[in-house]
Amino acid sequence: MGKPTGFIDYERKNNPSLTPAERIRNFNEFHPMMVKEERAKQGARCMNCGVPFCQSAMTLNGMVSGCPLHNLIPEWNDEIFRGNWEHALARLLKTSCFPEFTGRVCPALCEAACTCGLYGDPVTVRENELAVIENGFAMGLVKPRPPKLRSGKKVAVVGSGPAGLACADMLNRRGHSVTVFEKEDRPGGLLMYGIPNMKLEKSVVFRRITLMEEEGVLFRTGVDVGGEYEAGKLLKEFDAVVLCCGAGNPRDLTLPGREAEGVYFAVDFLKSTTKALLAGGLKEGNHISAKGKNVVIVGGGDTGNDCVGTCIRHGCKSVCQIEMMPKAPDSRAVNNPWPQWPRVCKTDYGQQEAIALFGADPRIYETTLKRLIPDKEGKLSAVETISVRQETDPATGRRKMKEIPGSEKQLPAELLLIAAGFLGPRPYIAEAFGVKTNERSNVATAQGRYATNVEKVFTAGDMHRGQSLVVWAMAEGRAAAKEVDEFLMGYSNMQ
Repeated sequence: MGKPTGFIDYERKNNPSLTPAERIRNFNEFHPMMVKEERAKQGARCMNCGVPFCQSAMTLNGMVSGCPLHNLIPEWNDEIFRGNWEHALARLLKTSCFPEFTGRVCPALCEAACTCGLYGDPVTVRENELAVIENGFAMGLVKPRPPKLRSGKKVAVVGSGPAGLACADMLNRRGHSVTVFEKEDRPGGLLMYGIPNMKLEKSVVFRRITLMEEEGVLFRTGVDVGGEYEAGKLLKEFDAVVLCCGAGNPRDLTLPGREAEGVYFAVDFLKSTTKALLAGGLKEGNHISAKGKNVVIVGGGDTGNDCVGTCIRHGCKSVCQIEMMPKAPDSRAVNNPWPQWPRVCKTDYGQQEAIALFGADPRIYETTLKRLIPDKEGKLSAVETISVRQETDPATGRRKMKEIPGSEKQLPAELLLIAAGFLGPRPYIAEAFGVKTNERSNVATAQGRYATNVEKVFTAGDMHRGQSLVVWAMAEGRAAAKEVDEFLMGYSNMQ
């Protein structure tokens, strides 16, 4: 422990942030790094606890608190404080394949469990992590390290999101020959097309893909395994197959007027913007545009917030988020103590920008849509909302939402974005391989395992656990890689 009184001597300080007025002018990331001297103070705040809850990934009251990758957080925080950045990087990479991703987009389960958060502000674990990996790239410490020996075994990874990339990275390090199949035109999955540039610039994803290619991983894009590319062919050509295809089946709305023009799933909307930016910029006709439109977003989560920020950068006329649940408290409730995940209201970057631009929080709580209203040409012109409240069913004891009669309202809307979550993976992939699915339509395995009912076919990530976080996908990808290695070699020395 570098500085025993660090958590007393220094206050939490985050990376600076450009103002909403500045950052909405483009799609760039907007949190410049603080200088190393200041970052050292943030590392010094780590208490080096006897029981480091930050790296535990404990399930408490139905939610996880602590890092699913079990990152060695106190160790590299201490190295940051001491200025040993190369040592900090070595400890970080022991447990995490891609800190540059989680350091940008993870909700920081580690910080929720930080002991400093019991009576004050937790350590800036996520930003410390990002500083370590970005310094590693800047100093040339992160470089290709292809395996010296190959096992002679071939593995196909289907899907190049965080789970697929982590699985491929680990198996390649072990010496297996890995080919990653991706149905989109670029690798990265959710990282490429599900997360907007202002949270994760695509140059960061390309940088990692290039590094993996230099280490020997092969990427084949535009290949729809289970569709145009037969699953049987993959099974014949490879010694093992890992399905990491994500939860790509979005939850739809079944409402009158659903067929109106101007209704899109959130991921399709975000993808169209990213593709246009990668092609040279937003131009009329090359993306789903919110410019000059009243936008309604169904869903109050992270994807909905990303849609808010993207619509504002398009130049929308107005934007609101419809959220069925009531507003969470601004601070921890008595029944939600540390180190549980804090169930509190978070106002994210998109909502902050909407407040700055339009003067009000875009979220409308305890509300749902009743119907969509098209104009004479079939284009969406408005939506009808109705207020709801939670009630307990006396027969079952379950909570359910009940509409409040007479609370109907109309909102102008030329664009409706559905960000209501996902119902699991698209079924055709599981059907093509003959793997069993569970009641949630995810690919089924034994508890804590990744092998499916089909010989040499494994699964990981959202396709296995359901819609979740990037950090969980990475953790599952690493764990699945170890199980695949044991299957191929009879043992595994992976950590």
